[in-house]
Amino acid sequence: MKTSNVVTALAALAQESRLAIFRILVQAGPGGLPAGKIAEATGIAPSSISFHMKELTHADMTISRQEGRYVIYTANFETMNALLAFLTENCCGGNPCAPTCTPTCTVTEERSS
Repeated sequence: MKTSNVVTALAALAQESRLAIFRILVQAGPGGLPAGKIAEATGIAPSSISFHMKELTHADMTISRQEGRYVIYTANFETMNALLAFLTENCCGGNPCAPTCTPTCTVTEERSS
């Protein structure tokens, strides 16, 4: 991961609301969540969610997809793992010990915004 991408990702996460959103999306797994559910889970006003999602998407920390009439947001686990690998690259004397996440679950609950 390039240093410039690391700085962009960390800058996006260095804001309380965006960090909360990203953590909720990590918990949701690859199934992701619509904006309404993100707002409910984080207590962030729905009108602010799109602004924060734009910043997280610009930093490549989230991915969005259209699912019917909803936009579903998902944590970008590839970028998250690359960021963790970059941050822990020289940990333990250079021995590979970077934590990674490979989500295998999916969200099956009924979606609503």
